[in-house]
Amino acid sequence: MKINPELNQKQQARFLYWQGWAIRKISQLMDLPESTISSWKNRENWDDASPLDRVNNSLEARLQQLIFKDDKDGKDFKEIDLLGRQLERTARIERYKGGGNEADLNPNVQNRNKGPRKPPEKNAVSDEQQLQLVDAFQEGLFGYQRIWHKAGLAHRIRNILKSRQIGATYFFAHEAFIDALVTGRNQIFLSASKSQAHVFKQYIIQFAKDVAGVELRGDPIILPNGAHLYFLGTNIRTAQSYHGNLYLDEYFWIHKFQEFRKVASGMSSHKKWRQTYFSTPSAITHDAYPFWTGSLFNKGRAKADRISIDTSHAALVNGRHCDDGQWRQIVTVEDAERGGCDLFDIEQLKLENSPDEYTNLFMCQFIDDTQAVFPFTLMQRCMVDSWDIWSDFKPFAPRPLAYMPVWVGYDPSKGAGGDGAGCVVIAPPGVPGGKFRNIEKHRWHGMDYEAQAKAIKQITERYNVTFIGIDTTGLGDAVYQLVKQFFPMVTAFHYNPVLKQQMVIKAYDVISKGRLEFDTGWSDLSQAFISIRKTLTANGRQTTYQSSRSDEVSHADIAWATMHALYNEPVDHSCANTSMLEIYS
Repeated sequence: MKINPELNQKQQARFLYWQGWAIRKISQLMDLPESTISSWKNRENWDDASPLDRVNNSLEARLQQLIFKDDKDGKDFKEIDLLGRQLERTARIERYKGGGNEADLNPNVQNRNKGPRKPPEKNAVSDEQQLQLVDAFQEGLFGYQRIWHKAGLAHRIRNILKSRQIGATYFFAHEAFIDALVTGRNQIFLSASKSQAHVFKQYIIQFAKDVAGVELRGDPIILPNGAHLYFLGTNIRTAQSYHGNLYLDEYFWIHKFQEFRKVASGMSSHKKWRQTYFSTPSAITHDAYPFWTGSLFNKGRAKADRISIDTSHAALVNGRHCDDGQWRQIVTVEDAERGGCDLFDIEQLKLENSPDEYTNLFMCQFIDDTQAVFPFTLMQRCMVDSWDIWSDFKPFAPRPLAYMPVWVGYDPSKGAGGDGAGCVVIAPPGVPGGKFRNIEKHRWHGMDYEAQAKAIKQITERYNVTFIGIDTTGLGDAVYQLVKQFFPMVTAFHYNPVLKQQMVIKAYDVISKGRLEFDTGWSDLSQAFISIRKTLTANGRQTTYQSSRSDEVSHADIAWATMHALYNEPVDHSCANTSMLEIYS
């Protein structure tokens, strides 16, 4: 038995006595005279204390220890909440013993015969349900997520550069929800687009339902303790009155980030609010790069006040509080695996991706777009918040665009097994020279040609498809033959250097003039276009274009699929190309 140094000797002796220890044993353990302990026992009538008194004294002592603890963690707050509810329960027992009735033991009893019940409180979470949610959150964390959570308790600003698919959005959604339940603080979720921000919302709703059976509703979600959970895109200029903890997802893909951050950070200016920025890397030319490296801090400061921050992986792998007040960390997929994440097969990822792509997508290396045909600055012109500006597009409806015409582009896998095929649905402009909208995209892995043709057929059942363009190289020819059975007008593209050049020129013309739009959250589509490089054919006589990926597995598929659809527009923009001729070398 260990002595608790935070209790005085008399309290410690009393608790031991109530636990059944003999006075002689207590004397030996605490190195105190037996007479002293006997005097305490008789003077304070330890034997006369009821079981309830003994429990109350123990609860009070432990609660005081936790309240006065300086550096509390999540477990401490959880125990404080639990002990507080136990004190409420013992208080109801005391009222019952003092002449009360069953309603003192069970508050629900007093309302049993009062007529119609009040409707249940919206988004109500009982004490037991909250305990379930807190437990599930704590138990489901990987090692690196525990580091993030601890950093959030200790630092006001967290800035995390991360690998794709390591559960960052999932974790921060749950963390914010638990914080809102326990503290009553507001939570603000921002992302590159409103649809991306609503991923937070879906994670929270599903978490509450799966763990505790709680049905959360509303936008914003408002909890009974007054906490508001806001889910916003980048169009927040009219929402500056919001305040709360700020979570900004994929900030390296937000257009005009520095301007946007000035507005966003104003929502959490008070010292009690925390700010969390996390993203996969895009290009070093993005205006969020100075924010990540800390050079933005030096802007306008005297030379003596400027700082230099080491943002290498070696410096930030374990997380570090930097001189500009931000806590930074880099978490690669290999770091995540060491932190307990067993969701990846690292060796398989290296086989499926070229070295360049693996380092960008999974090892937190920034894109070098200096040789790209479609550099990042060009692709930013295409990024829009589709939920805000595409009022006629209803993505969850049986017919998302009603009967408006759409064009479909398909790019097959270049290797065996059907891995890495891409398909897009594009709404063409309604007037000559108008804008294309990329409204749907698919990456199909491990599907054979029959399954892919079936997926294309399902697209024709949801949209008024007037054009389908398919690259018939390799597996694409088998898909083309099946698609032709239900869509006889399908156009076949058989690649050669001249055709590829014409497609790239057409796409560049459309994009450079700001005529292509897609949701800002589609960072993979931007990456696909950025990966395309100008090169020479094997004989060195002609110019051609290739993605900077392995020849066997092309990850620019959704970019080429987009170009197949765009190529249906004639150069003069005067009318849609309806000739549907097959183009061969």
